[in-house]
Amino acid sequence: MSEQGRGPRTPADDRTRTEARERRRRLLVVVLGGVAAAAVAVAVVVVAVGRHDGDGTLESSYDGPLAPTAREQYGAVAMARPGVATPVLDLYEDFQCPACRALERRIGGTLKQLAAEGRARVVYRPFQLFQQEPLMSNSRRAANAAACFPAGAWVRYHDKLYGEQPPEGDVGFRNQDLIAWGRRLGATGPEFADCVDRSRQIDQVEKASSQAGRAGVDATPFLALNGRRVDDDVLGSPDELRKAVAAVGGGRRAPGGARATGVATGRHQARP
Repeated sequence: MSEQGRGPRTPADDRTRTEARERRRRLLVVVLGGVAAAAVAVAVVVVAVGRHDGDGTLESSYDGPLAPTAREQYGAVAMARPGVATPVLDLYEDFQCPACRALERRIGGTLKQLAAEGRARVVYRPFQLFQQEPLMSNSRRAANAAACFPAGAWVRYHDKLYGEQPPEGDVGFRNQDLIAWGRRLGATGPEFADCVDRSRQIDQVEKASSQAGRAGVDATPFLALNGRRVDDDVLGSPDELRKAVAAVGGGRRAPGGARATGVATGRHQARP
Protein backbone atom coordinates (compact mmCIF):
# COMPACT_ATOMS: atom_id res chain seq x y z
CA MET A 1 0.00 0.00 0.00
CA SER A 2 1.24 3.53 -0.81
CA GLU A 3 2.06 6.14 1.76
CA GLN A 4 -0.88 8.14 0.42
CA GLY A 5 -3.27 5.25 1.04
CA ARG A 6 -2.01 4.86 4.59
CA GLY A 7 -2.51 8.47 5.50
CA PRO A 8 0.03 10.89 7.01
CA ARG A 9 3.05 9.37 8.79
CA THR A 10 2.90 9.72 12.55
CA PRO A 11 5.65 9.94 15.21
CA ALA A 12 4.74 6.34 16.14
CA ASP A 13 5.49 5.26 12.56
CA ASP A 14 8.88 6.98 12.73
CA ARG A 15 9.70 5.21 16.00
CA THR A 16 8.74 1.84 14.49
CA ARG A 17 11.01 2.41 11.49
CA THR A 18 13.88 3.52 13.72
CA GLU A 19 13.48 0.46 15.95
CA ALA A 20 13.44 -1.84 12.91
CA ARG A 21 16.65 -0.28 11.57
CA GLU A 22 18.30 -0.71 14.98
CA ARG A 23 17.27 -4.39 15.12
CA ARG A 24 18.79 -4.95 11.68
CA ARG A 25 21.99 -3.20 12.76
CA ARG A 26 22.29 -5.35 15.90
CA LEU A 27 21.70 -8.48 13.85
CA LEU A 28 24.46 -7.48 11.43
CA VAL A 29 26.86 -6.91 14.32
CA VAL A 30 26.06 -10.38 15.72
CA VAL A 31 26.56 -12.03 12.33
CA LEU A 32 29.85 -10.27 11.69
CA GLY A 33 31.00 -11.08 15.19
CA GLY A 34 30.33 -14.75 14.53
CA VAL A 35 32.35 -14.60 11.31
CA ALA A 36 35.25 -13.00 13.15
CA ALA A 37 35.14 -15.65 15.87
CA ALA A 38 35.23 -18.38 13.25
CA ALA A 39 38.22 -16.71 11.64
CA VAL A 40 40.05 -16.69 14.96
CA ALA A 41 39.37 -20.41 15.34
CA VAL A 42 40.83 -21.04 11.90
CA ALA A 43 43.87 -18.96 12.79
CA VAL A 44 44.46 -21.05 15.91
CA VAL A 45 44.52 -24.19 13.78
CA VAL A 46 46.97 -22.60 11.37
CA VAL A 47 49.28 -21.61 14.22
CA ALA A 48 49.30 -25.19 15.47
CA VAL A 49 50.10 -26.56 12.02
CA GLY A 50 52.52 -23.90 10.90
CA ARG A 51 54.54 -23.30 14.05
CA HIS A 52 58.21 -22.46 13.41
CA ASP A 53 61.30 -23.13 15.46
CA GLY A 54 61.94 -19.53 16.45
CA ASP A 55 65.27 -19.14 14.65
CA GLY A 56 63.98 -16.36 12.42
CA THR A 57 64.18 -18.38 9.21
CA LEU A 58 61.43 -19.47 6.86
CA GLU A 59 61.61 -22.77 5.06
CA SER A 60 61.49 -22.52 1.28
CA SER A 61 61.44 -25.06 -1.51
CA TYR A 62 63.27 -22.64 -3.80
CA ASP A 63 66.80 -21.35 -3.33
CA GLY A 64 67.56 -20.25 -6.89
CA PRO A 65 67.97 -16.74 -8.31
CA LEU A 66 65.29 -14.13 -7.74
CA ALA A 67 63.69 -11.98 -10.40
CA PRO A 68 64.25 -8.22 -10.05
CA THR A 69 61.92 -6.34 -7.71
CA ALA A 70 60.51 -2.83 -7.98
CA ARG A 71 58.37 -0.70 -5.71
CA GLU A 72 54.81 0.03 -6.79
CA GLN A 73 51.91 2.06 -5.44
CA TYR A 74 50.97 1.86 -1.75
CA GLY A 75 54.02 -0.12 -0.71
CA ALA A 76 53.45 -3.03 -3.11
CA VAL A 77 56.50 -4.75 -4.59
CA ALA A 78 56.52 -6.38 -8.03
CA MET A 79 58.87 -9.26 -8.79
CA ALA A 80 59.33 -10.12 -12.48
CA ARG A 81 61.81 -10.72 -15.27
CA PRO A 82 62.25 -7.74 -17.62
CA GLY A 83 59.45 -7.60 -20.18
CA VAL A 84 57.08 -9.95 -18.33
CA ALA A 85 53.73 -8.23 -17.83
CA THR A 86 51.32 -11.17 -17.57
CA PRO A 87 50.03 -13.31 -16.04
CA VAL A 88 49.91 -11.35 -12.80
CA LEU A 89 49.77 -12.98 -9.39
CA ASP A 90 48.67 -10.49 -6.70
CA LEU A 91 49.32 -11.68 -3.15
CA TYR A 92 47.53 -9.73 -0.41
CA GLU A 93 49.11 -10.47 2.96
CA ASP A 94 49.56 -9.35 6.55
CA PHE A 95 52.88 -10.23 8.20
CA GLN A 96 51.05 -10.89 11.49
CA CYS A 97 48.67 -13.39 9.84
CA PRO A 98 49.53 -17.05 10.66
CA ALA A 99 47.59 -18.25 7.61
CA CYS A 100 49.72 -15.98 5.41
CA ARG A 101 52.87 -17.43 6.93
CA ALA A 102 51.58 -20.96 6.31
CA LEU A 103 50.86 -20.03 2.69
CA GLU A 104 54.38 -18.68 2.30
CA ARG A 105 55.73 -22.02 3.48
CA ARG A 106 53.54 -23.93 1.02
CA ILE A 107 53.84 -21.93 -2.18
CA GLY A 108 56.15 -18.97 -1.50
CA GLY A 109 59.04 -20.76 -3.18
CA THR A 110 56.87 -21.54 -6.19
CA LEU A 111 55.92 -17.86 -6.55
CA LYS A 112 59.61 -16.94 -6.55
CA GLN A 113 60.41 -19.64 -9.10
CA LEU A 114 57.59 -18.64 -11.44
CA ALA A 115 58.85 -15.06 -11.42
CA ALA A 116 62.49 -16.13 -11.88
CA GLU A 117 61.57 -18.31 -14.85
CA GLY A 118 59.64 -15.48 -16.48
CA ARG A 119 56.36 -17.34 -16.20
CA ALA A 120 54.53 -14.75 -14.08
CA ARG A 121 54.70 -11.30 -12.59
CA VAL A 122 54.29 -11.59 -8.81
CA VAL A 123 53.07 -8.55 -6.88
CA TYR A 124 53.29 -8.60 -3.09
CA ARG A 125 50.66 -6.36 -1.48
CA PRO A 126 51.17 -6.10 2.31
CA PHE A 127 48.37 -4.38 4.20
CA GLN A 128 46.87 -4.13 7.68
CA LEU A 129 44.30 -6.86 8.27
CA PHE A 130 43.82 -6.87 12.04
CA GLN A 131 41.79 -4.35 14.03
CA GLN A 132 42.33 -5.55 17.59
CA GLU A 133 45.40 -5.21 19.80
CA PRO A 134 48.13 -6.26 19.95
CA LEU A 135 47.66 -7.73 16.48
CA MET A 136 46.79 -4.40 14.91
CA SER A 137 49.92 -2.57 16.07
CA ASN A 138 52.12 -5.56 15.18
CA SER A 139 50.61 -5.58 11.71
CA ARG A 140 51.05 -1.83 11.22
CA ARG A 141 54.67 -1.78 12.38
CA ALA A 142 55.63 -4.68 10.12
CA ALA A 143 53.82 -3.29 7.08
CA ASN A 144 55.37 0.14 7.64
CA ALA A 145 58.87 -1.37 7.91
CA ALA A 146 58.30 -3.38 4.73
CA ALA A 147 57.28 -0.19 2.94
CA CYS A 148 60.46 1.49 4.25
CA PHE A 149 62.82 -1.29 3.15
CA PRO A 150 64.66 -0.80 -0.18
CA ALA A 151 63.03 -2.63 -3.07
CA GLY A 152 66.21 -4.29 -4.35
CA ALA A 153 66.50 -6.82 -1.50
CA TRP A 154 62.89 -6.59 -0.38
CA VAL A 155 61.95 -10.26 -0.78
CA ARG A 156 64.59 -11.31 1.76
CA TYR A 157 63.13 -8.84 4.27
CA HIS A 158 59.64 -10.12 3.47
CA ASP A 159 60.74 -13.67 4.31
CA LYS A 160 62.52 -12.49 7.46
CA LEU A 161 59.34 -10.88 8.77
CA TYR A 162 57.47 -14.15 8.41
CA GLY A 163 60.35 -16.01 10.02
CA GLU A 164 60.05 -13.69 13.05
CA GLN A 165 56.25 -13.57 13.21
CA PRO A 166 55.15 -13.28 16.87
CA PRO A 167 52.48 -15.66 18.20
CA GLU A 168 48.97 -14.24 18.19
CA GLY A 169 48.32 -12.30 21.36
CA ASP A 170 51.97 -11.36 21.90
CA VAL A 171 53.44 -7.93 21.24
CA GLY A 172 56.02 -8.25 18.49
CA PHE A 173 57.61 -6.61 15.47
CA ARG A 174 59.10 -3.96 17.73
CA ASN A 175 60.81 -1.13 15.90
CA GLN A 176 64.27 -1.93 17.26
CA ASP A 177 63.96 -5.49 15.94
CA LEU A 178 62.59 -4.41 12.58
CA ILE A 179 65.56 -2.06 12.20
CA ALA A 180 68.10 -4.68 13.30
CA TRP A 181 66.77 -7.25 10.82
CA GLY A 182 66.87 -4.67 8.06
CA ARG A 183 70.48 -3.78 8.82
CA ARG A 184 71.51 -7.43 8.57
CA LEU A 185 69.92 -7.53 5.11
CA GLY A 186 71.66 -4.40 3.85
CA ALA A 187 69.54 -1.44 4.98
CA THR A 188 72.40 0.10 6.96
CA GLY A 189 71.73 3.78 6.29
CA PRO A 190 69.95 6.08 8.75
CA GLU A 191 67.02 6.56 6.38
CA PHE A 192 65.60 3.11 6.99
CA ALA A 193 65.83 3.37 10.79
CA ASP A 194 64.23 6.81 10.75
CA CYS A 195 61.44 5.59 8.46
CA VAL A 196 60.66 2.71 10.82
CA ASP A 197 60.92 4.72 14.06
CA ARG A 198 58.76 7.57 12.79
CA SER A 199 56.27 5.37 10.88
CA ARG A 200 56.89 7.43 7.79
CA GLN A 201 55.11 4.98 5.48
CA ILE A 202 52.03 4.39 7.60
CA ASP A 203 49.95 6.48 5.20
CA GLN A 204 50.92 4.04 2.45
CA VAL A 205 49.89 1.14 4.71
CA GLU A 206 46.46 2.68 5.21
CA LYS A 207 46.07 3.27 1.48
CA ALA A 208 47.13 -0.32 0.82
CA SER A 209 44.45 -1.53 3.24
CA SER A 210 41.82 0.55 1.47
CA GLN A 211 42.98 -0.77 -1.90
CA ALA A 212 42.68 -4.34 -0.62
CA GLY A 213 39.07 -3.64 0.32
CA ARG A 214 38.35 -2.24 -3.14
CA ALA A 215 39.91 -5.37 -4.67
CA GLY A 216 37.44 -7.55 -2.77
CA VAL A 217 39.88 -8.96 -0.23
CA ASP A 218 37.71 -10.37 2.56
CA ALA A 219 40.16 -12.85 4.11
CA THR A 220 43.84 -13.67 4.03
CA PRO A 221 45.79 -15.16 2.46
CA PHE A 222 44.28 -13.85 -0.79
CA LEU A 223 45.92 -14.67 -4.11
CA ALA A 224 44.55 -13.39 -7.40
CA LEU A 225 45.56 -14.55 -10.87
CA ASN A 226 44.95 -11.87 -13.49
CA GLY A 227 42.53 -10.17 -11.11
CA ARG A 228 40.51 -13.27 -10.18
CA ARG A 229 40.82 -14.93 -6.80
CA VAL A 230 42.24 -18.45 -7.00
CA ASP A 231 40.55 -21.34 -5.23
CA ASP A 232 41.77 -23.26 -2.22
CA ASP A 233 43.30 -26.04 -4.35
CA VAL A 234 45.69 -23.52 -5.89
CA LEU A 235 46.51 -22.01 -2.49
CA GLY A 236 47.32 -25.42 -1.09
CA SER A 237 49.48 -26.94 -3.81
CA PRO A 238 52.57 -25.75 -5.72
CA ASP A 239 51.60 -28.06 -8.60
CA GLU A 240 48.09 -26.62 -8.81
CA LEU A 241 49.53 -23.10 -8.78
CA ARG A 242 51.83 -23.97 -11.70
CA LYS A 243 48.92 -25.49 -13.60
CA ALA A 244 46.75 -22.41 -13.04
CA VAL A 245 49.50 -20.10 -14.32
CA ALA A 246 50.21 -22.32 -17.32
CA ALA A 247 46.51 -22.40 -18.19
CA VAL A 248 46.40 -18.64 -18.72
CA GLY A 249 49.78 -18.49 -20.50
CA GLY A 250 53.00 -17.38 -18.87
CA GLY A 251 55.71 -14.92 -19.74
CA ARG A 252 53.77 -12.70 -22.11
CA ARG A 253 55.64 -9.70 -23.36
CA ALA A 254 54.90 -6.18 -22.24
CA PRO A 255 54.48 -3.48 -24.92
CA GLY A 256 57.93 -2.88 -26.36
CA GLY A 257 59.47 -5.64 -24.23
CA ALA A 258 60.93 -9.01 -25.06
CA ARG A 259 59.31 -12.25 -24.02
CA ALA A 260 61.15 -13.91 -21.15
CA THR A 261 61.62 -17.67 -21.34
CA GLY A 262 63.49 -20.32 -19.45
CA VAL A 263 65.14 -20.28 -16.06
CA ALA A 264 66.90 -17.11 -14.95
CA THR A 265 70.50 -17.86 -15.87
CA GLY A 266 72.12 -14.78 -16.75
CA ARG A 267 42.08 -17.56 5.80
CA HIS A 268 41.78 -14.94 8.94
CA GLN A 269 38.78 -12.96 8.04
CA ALA A 270 39.45 -9.42 6.88
CA ARG A 271 39.13 -6.73 9.54
CA PRO A 272 37.79 -8.87 12.39
